Amino acid sequence: MIIEQPSTWMRWLYPSAIWRMSHKERAVYLTFDDGPIPEATPFILDTLDRYGVKATFFMVGENVKKYPHLKRAIEERGHRLGNHTYNHVGGFGCRSKEFLRNTYKADQLIHSQLFRPPRGWMLWTQYMRLRKRFTIIMWDVVTRDYSLLLTADDVVHNVQRYTRNGSIITFHDSLKSIDKLETALPRSIEWLKEQGYEFRLFDADQPRSRHLK
Repeated sequence: MIIEQPSTWMRWLYPSAIWRMSHKERAVYLTFDDGPIPEATPFILDTLDRYGVKATFFMVGENVKKYPHLKRAIEERGHRLGNHTYNHVGGFGCRSKEFLRNTYKADQLIHSQLFRPPRGWMLWTQYMRLRKRFTIIMWDVVTRDYSLLLTADDVVHNVQRYTRNGSIITFHDSLKSIDKLETALPRSIEWLKEQGYEFRLFDADQPRSRHLK
């Protein structure tokens, strides 16, 4: 469960980050990390269109540079953009200046106030600098669609088991996940709709501090 749904101590590690939206509203926030790529993004966009759902795409800068038409497609279809660094670098794996430089480089292509660190980790110094410039969006549910050990059914089960009011649900716009997403994404959306959840996007002026349970 510490993977699919972060524990309380993880949520308090970065106190200005947003892990979950309001628990009082029957709504969820779909997010996709790591794209855009031609092998996965078009399918995701077509599926979201089919169900009338909007999502937030936390994109890697080098992928945006390679496939600018996919970034445009995401925007033109009414989805929100987010920064996921330029090279998908981990905050613990490089110096703070390098991590910040990588993030700002991605921002020159993505132009978004929203930021999500790869793997959900960053050094405290990196966090303190980035929180001044971005709204840091984490997650409430990780579907683990990237895992070679999970099937599409397992991914759907994670959505069903851990989703609650205000959940920020993370899928992946990647080669590791697309084989499972082809089944799991439409089934997950259908289940969420059956449960009465509304699909929402983050506001452009999203509050930067949220301590939710």
